[in-house]
Parts: sequence; structure tokens; C-alpha cells
Amino acid sequence: MDPNVQLLIIGALIIIVLAVFFSFFPFMLWISALASGVRLSIITLVAMRLRRVVPSRIVNPLIKATKAGLGLNINQLESHFLAGGNVDRVVNALIAAQRANIPLPFERAAAIDLAGRDVLQAVQMSVNPRVIETPVVSAVAKDGIEVKVKARVTVRANIDRLVGGAGEETIIARVGEGIVSTNGSANSHKDVLENPDLISRTVLAKGLDAGTAFEILSIDIMDVDIGKNIGAHLQTEQAEADKRIAQAKAEERRAMAVAQEQEMKARVVEMRAKVVESESDVPLAMAEALRSGKMGVMDYMNLKNLEADTQMRGSIGRSEAGPADGEGR
Repeated sequence: MDPNVQLLIIGALIIIVLAVFFSFFPFMLWISALASGVRLSIITLVAMRLRRVVPSRIVNPLIKATKAGLGLNINQLESHFLAGGNVDRVVNALIAAQRANIPLPFERAAAIDLAGRDVLQAVQMSVNPRVIETPVVSAVAKDGIEVKVKARVTVRANIDRLVGGAGEETIIARVGEGIVSTNGSANSHKDVLENPDLISRTVLAKGLDAGTAFEILSIDIMDVDIGKNIGAHLQTEQAEADKRIAQAKAEERRAMAVAQEQEMKARVVEMRAKVVESESDVPLAMAEALRSGKMGVMDYMNLKNLEADTQMRGSIGRSEAGPADGEGR
């Protein structure tokens, strides 16, 4: 074989071996750590590879922590990484807390990070408070006038209550509850318009930040508007409901009167039928009297004359009453 080809093959094998060596043994990272004052052995870095830990994600934050004087060790960072935490973010938060003179031990910062909260953002919020705007909260004063209030809440993160503490939604809900309570206890909506700071004082006095991950610094009223006259609206609806009830009762009484009228008409027809039935018995009774001899022919004729005379008198009376009525009209 040609000596040049042999040299090329040997050179390629050497390059492959070195590439594998430096990929498995982070030699340059070890040099960087030593240059930064972090004492690590190459065996420790190789052991990280075996534990499926990326050495750069541990060594680089450790270099920052050492330069900042935090006094962390590699076991703390590696255990936090294996637990699923963000090592770099925790170290940055510890550095920011140290610069701001905020007491924050590594264990608490790691617990906050593993709880799913951004520990660096929490430290920044402790230094730089955050302003939360509430939505428009509507409440009704005792005089029935609706008052719409919008507020700004300045909060600061409470590191001690960050794990297990309620979030911003709870703060907004509690502030809204305090606004509704304050406006509802006001005798007039004018009192709220004249003294909007009454809402801030009342809400702050209730300690609404208890059990939350924040500390309320101030509550400022942005806007106060007047809404509808809820009291008058409710009275109008009540009057309309009373009117409908009265109409329904009147309709019920009318229906009962109509039914009673129809019932009386039916009874009149029934009584007339009974009268006709009774009158039909008269000729039968007279025939029976004639047959039995209790009534004579002359008696029957006198009865007929009496009926004819009664009918004549009735017709004369009607004929005399007619012209008189016409003259009267």
C-alpha cells in the first residue's frame, strides 16, 4: 500500500478518535471551569455524561454562581437539573436577589422553580412592583344608582408565599369584591363620586393579599362612572309585574262572571221548560175533570169566557200604552 494513503488513513482515524474523545470528555469545558476558579475533575464531567446530564448546563451556571460569590456546589445544581428544574434561571434569580439584598436561599429558589413559577420574574417583581388593571366593576349604591369603577392595583411579589400562594386572578377578584362592598354600603352614589379614595382605604384595610403570592402596595381608582338607575328600573319591572297579575285576576273574575251568566240562562230555560210542561198538564186535568163529572160544561164555558175577557183586556191595555210611549219618545 502506498505510504501516503496509509498516512491519510491514520490521520483520519486520529481525527475520529479525537472527535469522539472531546465529545464524550468535555475537555474545553473543564479548562474553562478551571480558568474561572471552579475546581472540577474530568471524571466528574464524564460521570455527568453517564447520568445523561449535559455538562454545559451545570458548569456554566456554576461558573456564574462562583463569580457572584453564591457558594453553590455542583451537586446542588445537578440534583435540581435531574429534578426537571431550570438551573440557569435559578442561578440568575439568586444573583438578582443577592444584588437587591433580598434573602433567597437556593432551596427556596429551587422549590419555586419546580413549582412551575418563574423565580427570576418573581425576584424582578419584588424589586420592580407590577401594576394590575382591574376590569370595570359595577355596583349599586343604596339610592339605586349604578356606579362603575375601574382601578389599578400595584403589587409586589412575596417570595415567602410564592409557593402555594394564589395568583393575580385572586387579587383582581378580591379587589372587585371590595369595590362592590364599598359602593353597596354607600348611602348615595354622590358619596362615591366625591370621595373615590374611600374605596382604596376600605379595600386596603381588609387585607386582601392574605394567602396570595403578592403584597398589595396601593390601590388607585382610575375611573368612576355613573350607570343606570337600577332602583327605578326594578320598581318599573315590579309595577309591570303587578299590573299583569291584576289583569290576570280581572280576567279570571270576568270568566267566572260569564260562566255564571251562562249558568243562569240555562236555569231560566230549564224553568221555562218546566212551566210549559206544567201548562201541558192543564188540558189533561180539565178533560179528566169533565169525564169524572167534577166539572160541568157551563163551568168550562165560563172559564173560556174568562180567558177571552182577560186576553181582550190585555190587548186593550197594550194598544193604549203604545201611543203614550210614542208621544213620550
